[in-house]
Amino acid sequence: MIETTRRAALAGGFLLMAAPALRAQPRPPAGRLAAGLELAGETPGLRSLIVAQNGTPMAERVFRGGGLDRPTNIKSASKTILAMLAGIAIQRGVLRGLDQPVAPILGSRIPRDADPAVRRITLGNLLSMQAGLEPTSGANYGRWVSSRDWVGFALSRPMVDEPGGRMLYSTGTSHILAAVLARASGRSIRDLATEWLFQPLGHAVPEWTRDPQGLHFGGNEMAISPQALLDFGECCRNGGRHAGRQVIPEAFLRDSWRPRGQSFWSGQSYGLGWWIAEARGEPVVFAWGYGGQMVYLLPGLGLTVVMTSDADVPRVRGQVQTRHALLVEGILPAFTET
Repeated sequence: MIETTRRAALAGGFLLMAAPALRAQPRPPAGRLAAGLELAGETPGLRSLIVAQNGTPMAERVFRGGGLDRPTNIKSASKTILAMLAGIAIQRGVLRGLDQPVAPILGSRIPRDADPAVRRITLGNLLSMQAGLEPTSGANYGRWVSSRDWVGFALSRPMVDEPGGRMLYSTGTSHILAAVLARASGRSIRDLATEWLFQPLGHAVPEWTRDPQGLHFGGNEMAISPQALLDFGECCRNGGRHAGRQVIPEAFLRDSWRPRGQSFWSGQSYGLGWWIAEARGEPVVFAWGYGGQMVYLLPGLGLTVVMTSDADVPRVRGQVQTRHALLVEGILPAFTET
């Protein structure tokens, strides 16, 4: 399993870890990576796996379901994509910065009975899951998505901490972020994801679920192909650049890999839309979606690893741990052991 990073202050945290190809590695022996692929084939629910080093695919496999170019529900891994859209919005002047309060943007979307502290929530608080609002994930998820106003429901939750306090993982918080992006830009989230991010990467973004007010689901249900996820991961691993173009602001990307909070449930560190950890002593950041939708970046090894999995499966313990184990025990030995 991935070892949780608890030493965020070392060498400036993870701000410096993402320089592209910090340590160029020779290609692993075919037999060593083949053992990892065999383990992948035995991993429950795994649909596809792509392993790329310094931009070169070392393994591309489909175990179940559609091909690598077929969009699939990436669940909460879409939170990471949403966070990168926020960084692009700051660069374009659509948003001012992480310290910007979001209440003036949301305006009438804030219910009258919302806690006054809601008006102190900043863009950075939403991105780091430190809004202070009672989460709508877990036991509260069903009531939330059954409500007639998802944004209003999330904003009217009790404040269980101060804005900027504990990390409180909540899809409702991501959906509020989607509302901020849509209202500030005057565009749909799908348009932003297409024009700002995936079109420059050479991929389309299919339509996905909207809330009762027509806002695209922020932080869930986005459908992206494994190949598009690889190009997204490679863009991030390369400091936000793709084909000579700066797609995601590099400074924002590096800042998003600095730990800001820690999950009460997993102990995992969290930045701005990215989970942060170590694997075999290597810094790793990753996007994580229910069921095992994963994008792992290990810049020190020049690696991007994409996994997609069955999304419509019962919630059981150990789903994400099996993906971590595949990375640590099946894939990384081919690149770290001599």
